[in-house]
Amino acid sequence: MKQLSWILLTYKVPPEPAKGRIGVWRKIKGMGAVYLQNGVCLLPHSDDHLRRLKMLENEITSLSGEAVLLETVGLDKAQEDKVIARFRADRDEEYREFLGKCADFEAEIAKERADEHFTYAELEENDEDLKKLRTWLAKITKLDFYGGELSAEAASRLTACEVLLDEYAKQVFEAQEENRGAT
Repeated sequence: MKQLSWILLTYKVPPEPAKGRIGVWRKIKGMGAVYLQNGVCLLPHSDDHLRRLKMLENEITSLSGEAVLLETVGLDKAQEDKVIARFRADRDEEYREFLGKCADFEAEIAKERADEHFTYAELEENDEDLKKLRTWLAKITKLDFYGGELSAEAASRLTACEVLLDEYAKQVFEAQEENRGAT
């Protein structure tokens, strides 16, 4: 079995200006890295991650900070499993948040139906919300390097939201005067 390797980034950025420090943190989190502790994070070893981290290293240096990039492996299978568990835990936290937003979407459709708000404007608003859910899940999935436990549930829930919106769209269509009697 091939041993997994990661790129380890250690860095220090001056506290001021805070904008620079926050920008670095956002970029690192946006790549899907896990923090082992403050200023120490890991990403799976890939050419893309290495390229992006080298660019970030230059940015950190331009902020009068320090950065070191290393390639690392777990000492044994147990250590490797700990690292993978950290990545999965981070993604599952994001999947949980996503699932909560799916529940909000479902509740909104239920409210529209209960209030009999069958208008194109409401449909368009809900369609935009569904597009946001799709985009969000795609971002989470892209950073799910090791298959988070909730990934299948999140994909299934998105599909359920799509079906729900399709059903609501049919009700909106049927409620419009110009469509009554059309087959």
